[in-house]
Amino acid sequence: MSKKILVMRYRFIGDTLLTVPFLRNLRDAYPDAQIDMLVAPVSGEIIEKCPYVDNFIYFDTTKKHRYENKENAEKKDFWSYVKLLREKKYDKAYVLKRSFSSAFLAFAAGIKERIGFDTEMRGFLLTKRVPYVENRHEIECFLDVLRADGITPRDNYLENWVEPKELDTVKDVLRENNINPDNGPLMVLVHATSGNRKKEWAKDRWAQIVQWLSNEKGVQVIFNGTKNDSKTYEEIMSHIEDNGAHLKITPKNLCGKFSLRETLALTKLCSLIVGCDSGNLHIAASVETPVIGIYGPMNTEKWRAWEDDSVVIKTSLPCQPCGLKVHCSRDYRCISDITVERVRDELESKLSRVLVY
Repeated sequence: MSKKILVMRYRFIGDTLLTVPFLRNLRDAYPDAQIDMLVAPVSGEIIEKCPYVDNFIYFDTTKKHRYENKENAEKKDFWSYVKLLREKKYDKAYVLKRSFSSAFLAFAAGIKERIGFDTEMRGFLLTKRVPYVENRHEIECFLDVLRADGITPRDNYLENWVEPKELDTVKDVLRENNINPDNGPLMVLVHATSGNRKKEWAKDRWAQIVQWLSNEKGVQVIFNGTKNDSKTYEEIMSHIEDNGAHLKITPKNLCGKFSLRETLALTKLCSLIVGCDSGNLHIAASVETPVIGIYGPMNTEKWRAWEDDSVVIKTSLPCQPCGLKVHCSRDYRCISDITVERVRDELESKLSRVLVY
């Protein structure tokens, strides 16, 4: 009888995406197993076409995170998931989420083997404890869980799957907004928002970058995100208008027009993304769209976009990285000290290599 395996990594788009190398190597080790994955209702969509998973189970008990709220979704309590997982009779669980509650969920569900990180004083709930290394990329940390279970990974590359119909849908929306996705100006995604506002670069500086891309480089700038993100881009455009600048190519604010899957397709169609530390940089890396990332308090050794030639823009303050775990006495200079000139220089270099004028 084949094994039934559960992988647990629910919540956050980037974290969910970074499980793909783990899932691929797990499937390679257990080609005949039933591999299910516990994911969040929104972020889980980003890998729902993953061929290494048989079934996705959507874990939805809270509305805490602003990017995990799914309208009209039925909320269930924690114990209903204990009952559900117990009924499925899994042989093994890989608890990739580091919280105490995730380990307790696997324990309470009666899953015999429970392998996960030895964090948050939850080690006694696991049958195999794995050290969590802070200065190691999250992809490699996930693969450490396999190594601890006697599985040697063959590779660690990131990948994702975009369907033709998703690309077609996005192209139709672009045309409706007077953007020619096939023969028009090259498209660059500017992503100025993050799940945590303290990771965001100043809007007036983004305005200078947008103006330069439009007027000096003839690029079609695209803003994308949730409906709530739209205000950020309206403020960026207000800075440009207040300066009396005329833009040769008007940026398009497409916030709220795309699902997460369609955002994946949009990102694949773009020639480049420049943005602050967020799941969107991981989305870009997963579809091989070149990335320029602006990073502040988080550890780039762990959270940078997993792409060979991704650009990391950061400062080198003695307090970095704090991971937003302590009060900042420097008013987040790790972000505010990054200059427009530095970002523009990195864009110039990247554009000269990836874009053809």
